[in-house]
Amino acid sequence: MDFLIKLSEGFIGMFQSGAETFMGFVTGIIPLLITLILFVNALIKIIGEERVFGFMQKCTKFAVLRYTLIPVLSVFFLTNPMCYTFGRFLKEEHKPAFYDATVSFVHPIVGLFPHANAAESFVFLGIAQGFAKVANQTELAMRYFLVGIIVILIRGLVTERVYAFLAHRESKKTAKA
Repeated sequence: MDFLIKLSEGFIGMFQSGAETFMGFVTGIIPLLITLILFVNALIKIIGEERVFGFMQKCTKFAVLRYTLIPVLSVFFLTNPMCYTFGRFLKEEHKPAFYDATVSFVHPIVGLFPHANAAESFVFLGIAQGFAKVANQTELAMRYFLVGIIVILIRGLVTERVYAFLAHRESKKTAKA
């Protein structure tokens, strides 16, 4: 009988802990995310969607910007999963590399800008909480962000080359047939 009582208390205790965590989110991170999303949307409206999109289209001409600035801005302004729509400004042969770079950046941006991928912020906060015992969480967020930019550039350039190689090989096969 004592075993059933302890099991019952443990079972309900698990939900009580979950409710406490949830209330922490309701009073902490959720209002922050809503405020950030509102700010970003207001900024886009103030600047003008046409201007933002025109700027992006000009930047796609340069590989370094195509796989650093464009993914960073698209994730920051449009958030995950809408950020992938910026691929429409790219030539067809650059779209796979843009997607690879952008999907690789939706995690590193969260430490500084949690609105960009709100679902991922809970994972980052868990990691950052452990990191806070030995160092500064902002330092961790900056490192994630900077390393993320380097990684997305490398991934974008490599994926672009792989796509070009495979497209060329496919065109040879089609020409022979």
